[in-house]
Amino acid sequence: MKKILALAAAAALAGGLSAMAANPFSDVTPDDWAYQAVSDLSDQGVVEGYPDGTFKGERNMTRYELAQIIARLMAKEDQLNAEQRATLDKLAGEYADELANLGVRVGNLEKKVGNLYWSGDAKMWYVNNAKENKADDWKGRMRIKVKGQVNDSTYVQGRLKTQMWFKNPKASDGQTSMDWLYVNHSFGDANLSLGRIPVTIYDGFMYDYQLKGAILGYNKDAFHASAGYGRFLSNQNESFDTSNYDAFIGQAGYNFGAAALDATYIKFAGDQAKSAMGFDSIWSAHLAIPMDEFRLFGEYWDSNAKKADNSWQAGLGYSNFSSKKPGTFDLNVAYNKVGSNANLDGTTYDAQDFWGAIEKDKSIKYWSVFGDVALQKNVSLHGEYVFNIKDQKAGYDDNAWTLGLNYKF
Repeated sequence: MKKILALAAAAALAGGLSAMAANPFSDVTPDDWAYQAVSDLSDQGVVEGYPDGTFKGERNMTRYELAQIIARLMAKEDQLNAEQRATLDKLAGEYADELANLGVRVGNLEKKVGNLYWSGDAKMWYVNNAKENKADDWKGRMRIKVKGQVNDSTYVQGRLKTQMWFKNPKASDGQTSMDWLYVNHSFGDANLSLGRIPVTIYDGFMYDYQLKGAILGYNKDAFHASAGYGRFLSNQNESFDTSNYDAFIGQAGYNFGAAALDATYIKFAGDQAKSAMGFDSIWSAHLAIPMDEFRLFGEYWDSNAKKADNSWQAGLGYSNFSSKKPGTFDLNVAYNKVGSNANLDGTTYDAQDFWGAIEKDKSIKYWSVFGDVALQKNVSLHGEYVFNIKDQKAGYDDNAWTLGLNYKF
């Protein structure tokens, strides 16, 4: 293919990326039909000329040269619309060998098949609960996400999840399910999600939930808010199961710059919810105050149970952690007060162990130290140590710890 024809096609693919640009090549004049295409792509850094300042548009372009252009366009993919991205994906597949020879390791090239984007994570971890009748545990988990772009304003996303117990296996060991499966429509600053939707309720007492229903969200600059209705997936806690009751959830947050504040309110419908679970509403608030690479953080969680079962956490952390940069790390220390209706799944004690340790309508208190370090690109080590645990049932020790390897792909 003539170089000038290839560049015209690339300009059509990258249309709208830049404004009018000046032509840097001596052999391309304003009278040439491809003048604007060559000028724009040169201004964007997509094409380069020869040392003598010429473009040589009439010579044949090699596959290697075209692969260079594709690689540079892929770096600007977030500026393309859905149709342009689909075309670029096909080109990337056609020139995959040349891109590999160039040393181009582009995430979209490696993870996309057609119009689907794949990503995920895996975790292998050891838990020492320091509990008399269950001293330790080995676990593994893998989650694979897939996202399909329907058009510029609509996408479909799902997540496959499986968990395994290398010691003390359970009936669900190794079973795979899709805990996310939803469609998202964007309308300017608003969006509507329908299906089995992920809901994040901060990092400590509740997180990584899924709502079967609908969520309407709004994001504008530093403010975000959402409202949803449906039923939560079963959280498999021993004391109650929220999946039996319709629920309304409202969330809002604002980043003030000097601090970020988020709040959540959940209301379960029907008279049976409170009689079965002991409560029918939950609210929580989370505050983070950044100080360069340090941060102060706090969280409060409460329900309308008959007796106080509120939970809170306050701590200090340091972080320059990035899973892509080996040697970076974060380290946090916090004091925690946990009531019997808090879900601490994902912390050192699993939810079921904490449920057994905390008596109904009471709470426990403890210190926790936790952090991460990037060992290799996308491979990190996570550790937690919980100590000086007070006011729990007999049969539980006053400390626990865990170490885990985390992988992102």
